[in-house]
Amino acid sequence: MKKDMLPSGISGEGVVLYMPSVSVECVILGFHSGGLKVLLRKLKINDQWMLPGSLIAIDEDVDKSAQRTLYKRTGIRGVSPRQFYFFGRKDRTDSNDHVLKEFNIEGVETPWYLQRFMSVGYYALVQFDQIKPMKSKENDDEIFDWFMLDSLPELYADHKKIIRKAIDTVRMHIGYIPIGYKLLPEKFTMPELRVIYETILGKAIDRRNFQRKVLSVGLIEPLNETRKIGPHKSPILYSFDKKKYAEAEKNGIQFMSNNF
Repeated sequence: MKKDMLPSGISGEGVVLYMPSVSVECVILGFHSGGLKVLLRKLKINDQWMLPGSLIAIDEDVDKSAQRTLYKRTGIRGVSPRQFYFFGRKDRTDSNDHVLKEFNIEGVETPWYLQRFMSVGYYALVQFDQIKPMKSKENDDEIFDWFMLDSLPELYADHKKIIRKAIDTVRMHIGYIPIGYKLLPEKFTMPELRVIYETILGKAIDRRNFQRKVLSVGLIEPLNETRKIGPHKSPILYSFDKKKYAEAEKNGIQFMSNNF
């Protein structure tokens, strides 16, 4: 396809050419108010919410596109989103053209948004309090909000399926990739960590069994501190061993399973 037929947008470095009909969609998950939430966005002129996403520049690696999207939308660095699925059903999107505002797209003979559209899905686990959702420079009427996974609003195209697939993927990974470090603050309680696992697995977990297994892995350590949350409750605080966690995230862990 000729360059003058490609969708283009304006960035700080000038005109950017994008791959037509291909995007990345990021499922950004944070822990807040006792549960997992997903970050969504929408234009005020449209009723449907969407995942933060972006077209892929013609000279850009797909993973770099996801990292750029994550930083552009949250301002957070040092988090590498994980690719989990390619969404390519022929009828997965409609011909709504409100997304054009996202990229400041110039017209082409056959508009890219009327062609078959495919997306590469990524998920990222982030600390809720560190996220500052940011509008794109092209959209003054764009808004962001966090939603509990069991209380999602009406979503654009197949974005609800993308979220469900992301959670299914995290659920499959939970047996050999540690979960929690990127979702929790530096100091946390055992119940907070357990709720994350319960939300991902979709079931209640025995408290004592969970604590025993998690401590046996050696990725978290108790602190000589407690958090007072009531007249008779002061749970012990824990923190992650960053070095061991990084090794487990890179090489996997052998002695955890989703059968707590």
